[in-house]
Amino acid sequence: MLVDSAMKDRLFVFDTTLRDGEQSPGASMTKDEKLRIARQLEKLGVDVIEAGFAVASPGDADAIHAIAGAIKESTVCSLARANERDIHAAGGAIKPAKSGRIHTFIATSPIHMEKKLRMQPDQVVEAAVKAVKLALEYTDDVEFSAEDAVRSEMDFLVRIFDEVIKAGAKTINVPDTVGYSIPALWGERMKQLIERVPHSDKVIWSTHCHNDLGMAVANSLAAVMNGARQVECTINGLGERAGNASLEEIVMAVRTRKDVFPCDTRIDATQIVPASKLVSTITGYPVQPNKAIVGANAFAHESGIHQDGVLKHRETYEIMRAEDVGWNANRLTLGKLSGRNAFKTKLGELGILIDSEEALNAAFARFKELADKKREIFDEDLQALVSSESYAAEHERYKLVSLRVCSETGEIPNAQLVFTDNGAERRAEGSGSGPVDATFKALESVVASEADLLLYSVNNITSGTDAQGEVTVRLAKEGRVVNGQGADTDIVVASAKAYLHALNKLDSKMERAHPQV
Repeated sequence: MLVDSAMKDRLFVFDTTLRDGEQSPGASMTKDEKLRIARQLEKLGVDVIEAGFAVASPGDADAIHAIAGAIKESTVCSLARANERDIHAAGGAIKPAKSGRIHTFIATSPIHMEKKLRMQPDQVVEAAVKAVKLALEYTDDVEFSAEDAVRSEMDFLVRIFDEVIKAGAKTINVPDTVGYSIPALWGERMKQLIERVPHSDKVIWSTHCHNDLGMAVANSLAAVMNGARQVECTINGLGERAGNASLEEIVMAVRTRKDVFPCDTRIDATQIVPASKLVSTITGYPVQPNKAIVGANAFAHESGIHQDGVLKHRETYEIMRAEDVGWNANRLTLGKLSGRNAFKTKLGELGILIDSEEALNAAFARFKELADKKREIFDEDLQALVSSESYAAEHERYKLVSLRVCSETGEIPNAQLVFTDNGAERRAEGSGSGPVDATFKALESVVASEADLLLYSVNNITSGTDAQGEVTVRLAKEGRVVNGQGADTDIVVASAKAYLHALNKLDSKMERAHPQV
């Protein structure tokens, strides 16, 4: 079927936060966390949700399967290398989907074919065609990617794309896997491919750009200007190494510059900030304040000249309205007098579904504890409250019971903790250069994990001196990297929760395969 004029005016958004974004160090998510993000992506209006890499682990396949059964308005996709095992795993994972896609790929650059695949070009083409035909046995929506297309020879790209289109691929993705290109060259490459590949008008052309040189969004937009009608991106630009193209920046660039771009997305932009905050909370990757669109300072004006101009006429210094992308949507939702049904209803609005009465009662009890400490409860507080506990249901070995810290000028800080280890109560005490250091040393004196602390960060969830602090702890041990999160109105308590959360992840021994290994 030819791509009609309406399709040419439509820019499809392919979100890979749950797959490529999850490859950020320590950003692995549980099935429940993936489901929460997937529901928010559906609410955002994402066309395709790449829910994971089914063959990576049974857990990833299970998460994709659950998302495929829950999502109705977006296409649910699984990544698969161009081999039978991967395709079968992906096909099984997306089986419940109302609309399912298999995204298969193989490397096409000389260096990848020779050094990684150890395959001749003819063998690569054969494998690609075979994978597409096998994928079509599970779904009529198959996407093919030429990994490392940026360093691939143009003639070979034309050849392999021609063959997979003839085999039945509906979407052709041209990825800058290593973030090597620049906008002028990337746009020209996309233009040449569309001009040279036979029957290029029968498929949707896509691009997937990494941000190693800081040009992922610019390269993606250059591809759009030259015929690409699907952009692969992530919330907050999350992804391995320097990350991926940022969904929010691409969507708002296309929408704001309608005079330049001949297409638009179906994204509900008011859901952008809620999606950004949810992904940040779950993955433990905070958003820098000056990040475009979703950063805390994105719509702040410090200069007196700017402030005066905005007060007189907003468009003097603002090209978008903050409320159009979801700022100020975190209105007061609940308070200490709110009832259990109101709490459950609000969680449902946030895409948080709690199945059992026992779990709901426990979450409500934690909410009441928070409401006693904090006068105003916002959406972000509820997301953090659930996120801090969601991992525990399946993987909790350690749990904080109580913490006492003494920190006084001129004295060495001391921490005393009580925590459970597989249900057995244990006590720990330690000293350090500060209350957090003392807390971590106290825990390590008993747990003896021998993990390296790679990152410790604190962010306020909302404004005000009574705001919850959200702490992220990144630990590494024997090549594994995990993020732990903890939230509390007391930063030291939040720190202890985050450290124990990270230890629980290390203890779970969850293994993930990398799709490029």
